[in-house]
This record gives sequence, structure tokens and C-alpha cells, in this order.
Amino acid sequence: MLITEIKKKEDIIEIVKDKKVLVLKCYGCKEVYFPEEEIDSLLKEIKDYVKEIARFDYICREEFAEKYLRHLERVLKEIESVVVFSCGVGVQVVSKLIPCIPVIPGCDTHYINGFQGITSQDVDCQQCGECWLNITGGICPVTSCSKGLLNGPCGGARDGKCEINPEMDCGWVLIYQRLKKLREIEIIKKAAVNIRDYRLIIESGKGVKNES
Repeated sequence: MLITEIKKKEDIIEIVKDKKVLVLKCYGCKEVYFPEEEIDSLLKEIKDYVKEIARFDYICREEFAEKYLRHLERVLKEIESVVVFSCGVGVQVVSKLIPCIPVIPGCDTHYINGFQGITSQDVDCQQCGECWLNITGGICPVTSCSKGLLNGPCGGARDGKCEINPEMDCGWVLIYQRLKKLREIEIIKKAAVNIRDYRLIIESGKGVKNES
């Protein structure tokens, strides 16, 4: 159960303009806030770029999402990117299922106090408040890297494995391989993530974006 906020409209338009886009929209965890009205309003503005819109019930359920995407095989052959409006878990699940098409998050996921449950998937979201999955090929550097590094790998990885846990794949090796497959390796040179803003976690994003 996570709380999400739609990304800046200008940023999403910049990403999708001049491309054929498939939009996947999660119903959202009803126990917390999901900006469905804002998403619908944005979709009206970018309708010229949207090939099709599909709605999922809990897009983070990989088995269900995989079956649903089979019904969109025709559309997937015609589009150039996928925009996912969900929490970070949903975006990563879709990215895993569609490895040859850029998958872009339409929302940021914010931290809420207390216990939000445990995902049964291989991916997780730490609710950092500023989702970088559009830069890192749909693979989260915060959760897939033992050190949570945002600008590239450390010097300790060996043969694609993490120095802290040799049985774990290096998150940044996975990111590099994914971007190379998508022919978007240049994106990590153009869009530096820089420093993680922990205020977005501590304050759950309240007013932080407008202050910086």
C-alpha cells in the first residue's frame, strides 16, 4: 500500500511527445491516495500521442500483468514507449515483462509511516519520492543496488555481481545492459541523477519540490 503523486506534466509531455505511447494505468491501492483524476486530466492533454490506454487491477501482480499484456501484443508492436501510472513496484514489473520497449513512470511514490505490507515480487519500492526509472531503464538503483547508488556502480562489482552479496546481480550492470538493449545508453550521460533528496522521504514530499 503506497501513496503516489503524478509527475510534472511538462516532464511527461517532454518524454512522450512525437512518440506512439501505450498507457498502463493501475487502479491503485484504494487504502491510500492515487491521483486518478489528475492522471485522467493529463491523458486528455497527451491524447494525440497515446495509442491505447489499458487499466490494470494491481499491476504489481506479475502473473496477472503478464496475461493482460498478452492481449496487447498487437499494440506493443506499434508503440515506441510505455507510460505506467502506478507505484514504483508496478513500473518495475512492467519493465521486466516488456524488456524491448522503454517503460516510463508517470508517478512518484512517497513514503508513508508505518507498515505497508510486503511485496511478493522480485522488485520493491522504497518510496523515495522521486522516481528515476525513466533514466535507469525501469530498474531501480535504490532497491537493486546494495548501496543505493544513483550515479553508477561502485568499484567493487566483479563479473556482474555485487561485492556485498556475491550471489546478487549488480544493479548497475543490469541497468547498463537494459539501456544498451533499448539503445538508450546515452540517457545516463545526459540525465545525471545527482544527489538523493531525503527530504522527500522525511516530509513525504510536502512542499519540497516547490522549494528546490
